[in-house]
Amino acid sequence: MPVFTLGIEEEFQTIDPLSGELRSHMSKIVDGGQIVLQERVKAEMHQAVVEVGTNICNTIQDARQEVTYLRKMIIELAEKQNLKIAAAGTHPFSDWQDQLITPNERYDRLIDEMRDVARSNLIFGLHVHVGIENRNDGIQIMNAVRYFLPHIYALSTNSPFWRGRNTGFKSYRSKVFDKFPRTGIPDFFSSAAEYDEYINLLVKTNCIDNGKKIWWDIRLHPFFNTIEFRICDVPMRIDETICLAAIMQALVAKIHKLHKQNLNFRPYRRILINENKWRAARYGIEGKLIDFGKQEEVPTHHLIHELLDFVDDVVDDLGSRAECEYVLKILEMGTGADRQLAVFQQHNDLKKVVDYIVEETSFGVI
Repeated sequence: MPVFTLGIEEEFQTIDPLSGELRSHMSKIVDGGQIVLQERVKAEMHQAVVEVGTNICNTIQDARQEVTYLRKMIIELAEKQNLKIAAAGTHPFSDWQDQLITPNERYDRLIDEMRDVARSNLIFGLHVHVGIENRNDGIQIMNAVRYFLPHIYALSTNSPFWRGRNTGFKSYRSKVFDKFPRTGIPDFFSSAAEYDEYINLLVKTNCIDNGKKIWWDIRLHPFFNTIEFRICDVPMRIDETICLAAIMQALVAKIHKLHKQNLNFRPYRRILINENKWRAARYGIEGKLIDFGKQEEVPTHHLIHELLDFVDDVVDDLGSRAECEYVLKILEMGTGADRQLAVFQQHNDLKKVVDYIVEETSFGVI
């Protein structure tokens, strides 16, 4: 079996410990962090966002060590600036209009093009890269894995609040990001050549200057031999991040195994998968998704159990059975969104929700 390396990127909120508001002091954290973390910490467009990314990891255990180390370092760096770090897909009550933009030519161009669509994009995600042998394999795997994106997304939902309101969604982050072009579930591509032709056409016609401005929920990375999963809210706990990464790695390994055995997983149309994505955003793991094979609604819990069964024959080779089975813990305790809403229901205080997110972000770190 190929290695199916992992790279994990998490976007965090920088928080004022007294008010619970976002604080636009990311640059102090990044400047301090680059002494010890080098390229693994970087600024984002909004100064209240800090992103960290692992080195290339050969196993899910390596990835856990990296993610834990990075969270520990970023929490310590923030504390030196009298700040806290929070992991959630949106901030419960801070307004994007109050946040400063990072001085950077790339961000200036983006805002010049997209205006308030870019300025209001104050969201925090989890991106997971899974290594692949070649781009043609990657396209075929991407086509098949699209079906499972809503299942994974439902498990990650962690953004029920937006600008002080309970939105009614378990993940409002995707509703914010939907305003960007080239987002959501990608189309089916017959080959890497067709995919590259699409990118080249957009570059030629000045829609984009490179393939990184395609922000789909999953993409064949334009520069690396990886499939990049981009659909998830950043989870509160390290255990959740590692579980989701393990599931993604296992799915890539399973689809690859089927292809090498000359077996196919039926690809579904984007417009059908979008129905499940909407349900995942709205209800998280508490709703129903459509089983397109049976052509009926099925409780999301059931389909997630089926997902575990689907990857069962590859997780031992990957050494990730325990990490994948943490899914059962998520189903039991609820996603980040479920837990945020429970705190709000108990206290009717969004500051208490922020405090809870900060506490959960350091769970398993210190």
